[in-house]
Amino acid sequence: MTDSLPEAFASLPNNWRVWLLENAARGCTSQSMYELLIENCAITPEIAKSVVEQAIVYQQRQFLPSRPDVNTRENMLDAAGQIVEIVMTLLNPRIVVFRNVLTDKECDALVSMSSQRQARSTVVESASGLLEEHDERTSYGAVFQRGENELITLIENRLAFLCNWPVNHAEGLQVLRYGPGDEYKPHFDWFDPEQPGPSKHMEHGGQRVGTLVMYLSDVEEGGGTSFPNIGLEVRPHKGGAVFFADIDELGAPDQQTLHAGLPVIKGVKIIATKWMRQRVY
Repeated sequence: MTDSLPEAFASLPNNWRVWLLENAARGCTSQSMYELLIENCAITPEIAKSVVEQAIVYQQRQFLPSRPDVNTRENMLDAAGQIVEIVMTLLNPRIVVFRNVLTDKECDALVSMSSQRQARSTVVESASGLLEEHDERTSYGAVFQRGENELITLIENRLAFLCNWPVNHAEGLQVLRYGPGDEYKPHFDWFDPEQPGPSKHMEHGGQRVGTLVMYLSDVEEGGGTSFPNIGLEVRPHKGGAVFFADIDELGAPDQQTLHAGLPVIKGVKIIATKWMRQRVY
């Protein structure tokens, strides 16, 4: 993605170019703009689709902050009708703990949907970039495409509001299940650009710049999200979540975001993770 408009814009009359950018800035849907362009401008559907998508990306790029973040000036945030409570904040590294990001019904629905497609979780191999199973990560998970269904779309829009980061600058939602003894040992979510394997994953969407972990179940014992470098542990609470920025304010990978999914001792921990990217993913 660049900061310049695509050449396809040259095929549009100037008044339609202005109209397109103004409506993209207002947040109009791509479908509504696409239909009006097809109806009123002598361009192909392919060009219409291209200029609409690029107008939206262009506008997002102009006003996008350097990294995802949460408005923590208030204790309660109204995320499109869902009242989310801020429980704890930390400036460096940037961490925010929430309650009520998801309702019990939404948690249960995500658990039910994910149970149909679970597979052993993987990690990125540092040399090849291939995804492989590893003893450091013993959970099982399921991945959903962005906007895959109505519930996923609702949740993704809510998270985009909370973290001030566009929906299309993020990976699909991943639901993970940890049974007794399962864990994810200390690791970073950001990709190491010095390693050939992880750097390959930056070619599409750029660096991971933010992580949001949502707890879909309560856990009787164990299963916390630990940040060992700063001595912090977030305990799982159904419907709650923890957000952390993977990069610092200068855009460098934040070494203080080392984190782990502690072993579950009693019960089952189920989480949903959203990884935010630097660019359109």
